[in-house]
Amino acid sequence: MCHVFRVSRAGYYSFLKGIPSKRNVENQKLVIEIQEAFSNSKKTYGSPRITRELHNKNIKVSRVRVARLMKKAELRSIVKRKFKVTTDSSHKYPVAENLSDRNFRPGTLGAVWVSDMTYIKTRKGRLYLTTVIDLGDRKVIRWALSETMKTIDTVVCAFKMAQKNRPITQELIFHSDQGIQSACHEFRSIRKENPLVKRSMSRKGNCWDNAVAESFFKTLKAECVYQHKFAHREQAALIVFEYIETWYNRKRQHSALGYMSPEEFARKKYKRNIAA
Repeated sequence: MCHVFRVSRAGYYSFLKGIPSKRNVENQKLVIEIQEAFSNSKKTYGSPRITRELHNKNIKVSRVRVARLMKKAELRSIVKRKFKVTTDSSHKYPVAENLSDRNFRPGTLGAVWVSDMTYIKTRKGRLYLTTVIDLGDRKVIRWALSETMKTIDTVVCAFKMAQKNRPITQELIFHSDQGIQSACHEFRSIRKENPLVKRSMSRKGNCWDNAVAESFFKTLKAECVYQHKFAHREQAALIVFEYIETWYNRKRQHSALGYMSPEEFARKKYKRNIAA
């Protein structure tokens, strides 16, 4: 039988004794490492990111093998869901030209900022989140949470904090959708205080022009917001803060950054300490 099935006698008797093979022992160790990486990712990573995490720990393994072991261990990344866009473009304020033109890789920090707004449901009402992202390192450099959609509480607040934490020292394109918060007099007056800032807006109804900001909200909703049922705004604010500042900016692998986090990418590419 051993000759017919091309196995060694020693291997056959080891099988009878229940002694695991070298491959099985390696797989058991790998599964433990995979489960740890999966847990640390808040159960969001699939096999490509898990594989990179293992490579960072000097564990040489292929993505195919990781995918096979994850499937066997029933480890699945959180399923993404669609979300509604929060944009009120039914206004008569002037609309800026699209200066970004879908160039999402400016190659430097402080050249292009993108901004957008979404809402988070809680049992005590909605909470509105406005973000400002620097395309140079895809970092959420500043964000604002508010109970209303007033311009002073949303885009003005987020822009002022972003400007404070990452000072504008060169010509900057500030890109957003055509929402009333970005087009109204309140925000235009704030922008005029700094002549280096140039306004840019997406074409009406075209989410691809602001794809980076839209992509961030999609990730935030799938990996964080949809995994909780917020009792009140304070709870939502705390969890969103932890996700952005502790996880997304510092640790989460970003496919557009070569599977590095925004902070890791900035350190390696720009070779200097980056504020905020």
